Amino acid sequence: MSTADERYDEAIQLKEGGKVEEAIGKLRELLEEEPDYALAHSALAVFYSGLEQHDEAIDHARRVCELEADDPFSFVALSLLCQKAGLIAEAERALMAARQAQVEHRPS
Repeated sequence: MSTADERYDEAIQLKEGGKVEEAIGKLRELLEEEPDYALAHSALAVFYSGLEQHDEAIDHARRVCELEADDPFSFVALSLLCQKAGLIAEAERALMAARQAQVEHRPS
């Protein structure tokens, strides 16, 4: 059986080959076995956003923020997806969380 990283890479190759739906399917299968695999959630957020399936995109972006709470970029990505979906208040909260994560995890 291939590793989670290999399966993720396969999904990315599918997406790059124009097979977005197949890539989404592969990532969803991966998450059934590895529900905390943040890269898969991140990719799904991007793929769903590209398909303008905002609810799904935001759900996966929120999960990335849960898994990578110390990574400001995760919150910035969530903010951008929320803006695209018209969820301005949530977008602003995500930006505030990004700033907080940046402050809390700044090297001393």
